[in-house]
Amino acid sequence: MDEGLPARSWQRAWAALGLRAPDGLIQRLLDAWAEPQRRYHTQQHLRECLALLEPALDLAQHPGEVELALWFHDAVYDPQGKGNEARSADWACEALAQAGADSEAQQRVRALIMATCHDAEPMDQDARLLVDIDLAILGADPARFAEYDAQVREEYRWVPGWMYRRKRKEVLARFLAREAIYGTERFKERFEAQAGANLR
Repeated sequence: MDEGLPARSWQRAWAALGLRAPDGLIQRLLDAWAEPQRRYHTQQHLRECLALLEPALDLAQHPGEVELALWFHDAVYDPQGKGNEARSADWACEALAQAGADSEAQQRVRALIMATCHDAEPMDQDARLLVDIDLAILGADPARFAEYDAQVREEYRWVPGWMYRRKRKEVLARFLAREAIYGTERFKERFEAQAGANLR
């Protein structure tokens, strides 16, 4: 794994926004991504997302906002809680406001983070890119997909097996039922076939 990726990504995102990150924020975020209740939604997932974005930044209309939204999209993660995305978005907007970002940028970042609820297919180009990156794990090679599947189960270890299997099947079936899992041509070409095979 590229050890310099997080720092490079962080600096690039704020530079693209023309802003200076609040002091200590990157460490607070990395600490959040390392909380003990996490098994899949960890720094591994964050790094995988950032690595996928780096060569795809040319697809973004607001690259700094997309990159920052990735940093925050699972910043708050309680497997037994509701509203993780909304609380993550709140944190992002607070940080942006503190740095002097205008309300339009704050609202675009909020909308990007909320798109990772995956309750609707995104229509906006930046949201499509962000969601494709978040869902790229579905098209991972079989070994990483199996690891991901086990990691998610571990996050929900408090749920009885029969209920977990039923709910998990419902979630994955919704992705499989879509005309396409991925919204950008680049991610569709790279991940769609393998994602379909993994989900089936």
